Amino acid sequence: MFTGIIETTATVESLQRLQSEWRLVVGSGELDLADLQIGDSIAVSGCCLTVVELGADSFAADVSGETMNCTILGSLKPGSKVNLEKAMLATSRFGGHIVSGHVDGVGKLVGSTADGGSIRMEFGVPLALAKYIAAKGSICIDGTSLTVNEVSGTTFTINVIPHTQTETTIGDYVVGREVNLEVDLVARYLERLMQKL
Repeated sequence: MFTGIIETTATVESLQRLQSEWRLVVGSGELDLADLQIGDSIAVSGCCLTVVELGADSFAADVSGETMNCTILGSLKPGSKVNLEKAMLATSRFGGHIVSGHVDGVGKLVGSTADGGSIRMEFGVPLALAKYIAAKGSICIDGTSLTVNEVSGTTFTINVIPHTQTETTIGDYVVGREVNLEVDLVARYLERLMQKL
């Protein structure tokens, strides 16, 4: 489980095919790896991955073909910048919202304008996900917990404050950029509860 509060950004060191899966090696950036063990979870730009190797300043995770096809991880290459968050502890401060690290789909930045020191960004989303996104609700973009400003059809807007611009990858986004999206988990369960079995 994660909170969507990014701990650091880092860069991809390598991405290699291993039969039906991929081995992703990511530099740790400023992330403290001292308390990590093989088998622990790290969210890489919103994707929950399992640590399979630990280096002095990097870690490796195996990525399935399904994850490569359904997220932006398939577009990563050496030097790509990613957001990192370690799985939360039961004693951790809960600063964002409930994030599972299970990406629901890929969205695209369709507009970006300055709004004081903030940036107002508009994202297009797949039709199947649009119903889960609500004004003033939570959305996870590349692992970052953000608040939705407005929703219109299959687009929504957010405001990105200067701190988030500098501490996550979102400050580097340009129009056309694809992003991992995870909708609010509560909305998914509410839908399920309302369905007739």
